[in-house]
Amino acid sequence: MRLNPIITLVQRRLSVLALLFLTGCSAVPTRDAVIPPVSGDFAGAPGVTTFIQTMQQHGYAPERTAAILSRAQRQQSIINLMDQQAPSKSTGPNGAWTRYRAKFLGEDSINNGVAFWRRNAAALERATARYGVPSEYMVAIIGVETRYGGFTGKTRILDALATLAFAYPRRAEYFTSELENFLIMVQEERLDPFGPRGSFAGAMGLSQFMPSSFRDHAVDHDGDGHRDLWNPADAIGSVANYFRHHGWQVGEAVAVPAQVHSAASAHALKTGFNTSYSLNELASRGITPTRSLGSASAVSLLELDAQGGYEYWLGLKNFYVITRYNHSTYYAMAVHQLARAIRARVDSGL
Repeated sequence: MRLNPIITLVQRRLSVLALLFLTGCSAVPTRDAVIPPVSGDFAGAPGVTTFIQTMQQHGYAPERTAAILSRAQRQQSIINLMDQQAPSKSTGPNGAWTRYRAKFLGEDSINNGVAFWRRNAAALERATARYGVPSEYMVAIIGVETRYGGFTGKTRILDALATLAFAYPRRAEYFTSELENFLIMVQEERLDPFGPRGSFAGAMGLSQFMPSSFRDHAVDHDGDGHRDLWNPADAIGSVANYFRHHGWQVGEAVAVPAQVHSAASAHALKTGFNTSYSLNELASRGITPTRSLGSASAVSLLELDAQGGYEYWLGLKNFYVITRYNHSTYYAMAVHQLARAIRARVDSGL
C-alpha cells in the first residue's frame, strides 16, 4: 500500500523529535540530575553540589566537574595567608608609604623594568598604538605584580580557588564565581584544569589576572591564536586592554604633587583615590597643584605617610583607572612612580 507522502513526512519528523528528546535530555542542565559524589578534600563541603549543578550551564557534565573537584587539594596555607591580608590600622605619620615605596622602586626594579621594556619594545609599541596606554605603565604594572615575570606564583589555580570557594566562608561567594570562571576559561582556551599555576588567591600570569578578568580583558596580542598571560606580549596587551576598558584617558596626566599651605588643614580632609574635590574647593583650603592640570575639573586628594611627614598629591582620572587593578592608593602611586622612573631611564639611554 502506498502511504500518503504528507503523513509519511509527519511520522518521520515525529520519530526524529522523539529520538532527539530521548538521547538529548541527559545533556540539558537540570537541578534534578543525579549529582555524583566528590571525593578527596572537598567531599561533602558546603556549596559543592550547587557548584556542580551550576557548571552544567557551561557544558560541564556533573561527572566531569565532580572528577575535577575530587582532585583539587585544600591548602591550609592559603587560608592562613588570606587571614593575614586584613588591613592593619595605624596612626601616622610613621613612614608607611616610604617603606611600601621601597619595595618597588629600588635601582634593581627600575633597571629590570628598563630591560623588560627593551626585550618587549615591539609588543609595547603595538599596545600603545592600539589602546593608548603609555608603555611605562604596562611595564610598571607587570613589575609590581610579578617582578617582570620573575615570580608568577607556584600554587595550582584550581587548588587556590577551590580552597577559597569551599573552605573560606568569608569570601566564598567571590571565589566560587572565580572558580566558575576558571573552569569556563580552561574550556574556552583548551587548557588542562590542573596545569595553570599562580598566586595563592588564584591570580595568573605576568599580569596576575583573576579568571574573570582573563575572560573579560585578556587578549592574544602576539596573534598566535592563544591568550597566554605567561607570554610577555599577551600580558602587555592585556594590561593595556584592561586600562582602556576602565577609562584610561589618552595623553592625560595620572597624578601631580600638591602644594599645601597648611598641613593640618590638609590632614583634616578626607583623602584617598575615591575622593573628589574641585580645584576651587582645594584652593580655598590652601591646596594647589604644582603644575597645570589641563581641563581637569575634579581630582582626588591623596595623602602619603612618608618618612618625616605627609605628602599630598592630586589624583586624576588615570590614577583612578590604576586603582581598578588594585584598590589601593599606595599601589597606584607605586605603579605611577615606577612608571615615571622607568620612562626617565629609558629616555636617558642608560
